Amino acid sequence: MQNTSTILKEFRSYLMLTIGLAIGTLGWTAFLIPAKIVGGGLTGIATILYFVAGWDVGLTSLIINIGLILLAMRILGASFGIKTIYCVLVFSGLLTLLRPMFSEPVVSEVMMNAIIGGILGGIGAGIVFVNGGSTGGVDIIAMIINKYKNISLGRLLLGMDVIIISSSFFLVQTSSIETVVYGFMTMAILAYTVDMVISGNKQTVQFFIISKKPDELRKSVIFDAERGLTILHGTGGYSGEERKVLMVIARKSETQEVFKVIKQIDPDAFITVGTVMGVYGQGFDKIKI
Repeated sequence: MQNTSTILKEFRSYLMLTIGLAIGTLGWTAFLIPAKIVGGGLTGIATILYFVAGWDVGLTSLIINIGLILLAMRILGASFGIKTIYCVLVFSGLLTLLRPMFSEPVVSEVMMNAIIGGILGGIGAGIVFVNGGSTGGVDIIAMIINKYKNISLGRLLLGMDVIIISSSFFLVQTSSIETVVYGFMTMAILAYTVDMVISGNKQTVQFFIISKKPDELRKSVIFDAERGLTILHGTGGYSGEERKVLMVIARKSETQEVFKVIKQIDPDAFITVGTVMGVYGQGFDKIKI
């Protein structure tokens, strides 16, 4: 049973990686590259080489990524490396497959291409990061830094992208101040979207529950909602009665399951719910210094 659960979990992870890669590739091939917008990251570098020398974007990305993948496996672990290899191969293949299909951008407005391409690229990259993968390139460098420092992935990517996009002005003949500005706009949107996807997935809430059936509720939260909890001992300010207060920390996506359990056991329970800025420890984030 445990092996089946592990296999299903891994299958879901790789399925989400594939979906994220497809979304991100669509942003690049259907909107950014046809509009001659040079974005950031390794794909931005490959795009510059495509405009300058005509090199295939996917193949160029694959070649440059080989050394960075080896670095990632050494620092971030073998499991990261396996998923990264998968992501790099799929992403490079999709770039090679889809780019010839879009000789012209999907929309005629350059700014709209920058906005839509940035959003799709950010959603795709965010999904990939959440599921423990990476499209390689500067993503790997950003994740290595993020492993040791509490700096958001979005900000790290944005900083490195400034250098790549700026260089396109001097290397690409068709580049202009306007296209460089559109490139910066794209990467700002992409970085913001990445942070939104990641923070939305990690957002946590804190429940304080005062119930007349604390023991029943405790068992149901642990075994039915599959969430841990802490029992606090409180005293009613008016009544002076001793009460058990249940404190539950859960992902935002698990909120409805906790509410469902509470309603089944004690629909009259007194509940407060608050958003938590950060949760560190078992089952949540690790402290990074």
